[in-house]
Amino acid sequence: MDGVGSFGAGRAGAAFDPIAFIQQPQTILRILSWIFSMVVFGSIINEGYVNHGSQRLYCVFNKNNNACNYGTTIGLIAFLACIFFIILDMKFQQISSIKDRKKAVMLDIGFSGFWAFLWFVCFCFLANQWQRTTPDELPLNQGADAARAAITFSFFSIFTWAGLTVRAVQKYMLGTDMTLFTTEHVDGIPPIQPYPTGPSTEPSDAYQSPPFTENLDSSAPAYQVPIY
Repeated sequence: MDGVGSFGAGRAGAAFDPIAFIQQPQTILRILSWIFSMVVFGSIINEGYVNHGSQRLYCVFNKNNNACNYGTTIGLIAFLACIFFIILDMKFQQISSIKDRKKAVMLDIGFSGFWAFLWFVCFCFLANQWQRTTPDELPLNQGADAARAAITFSFFSIFTWAGLTVRAVQKYMLGTDMTLFTTEHVDGIPPIQPYPTGPSTEPSDAYQSPPFTENLDSSAPAYQVPIY
């Protein structure tokens, strides 16, 4: 995994490096997923409908409008989701809360895994309907290139979104390095500053003799009480 610290990112608040960000495998996969989704829904919207023999437009996939609607919807949502997650990846290192980072990673795992499954369904659905399409339904092979492009890039999207899921799971398994965060980052409570340490005011000597002492002369005669 690239980066160290909490869930694959460095210390919170560190400077953003655009070159290193673009070179990350996760960013490359997101850009590819963004391009693939644009090709899928763009091909269907532009050339995925024909009006052979009538004024009504029919889907090139066996005249099944559900196939075109499904491919367009999945592709468009994936297109917008890629933009959202790219922005989230750019801001991820600026997230100071560990809980918020964990939620972002779990959202990435759930969405990427679910969309990889939906792309698999999309590929199977479009490929099945395309096999059932007869040449009579597409005179002059109208819309065939768009249909093949949608099927091909739906297949590629399965692997890119599956790769994003794996990368997100690796970030989650990496866990948290608690040394990168202060108490304020973890619990939202301002850290308690310790009392300043200064020079000790206690005397160094536990006992000192009084300043004035009476020196007794041992040679002086002792006082005797007179006897009356």
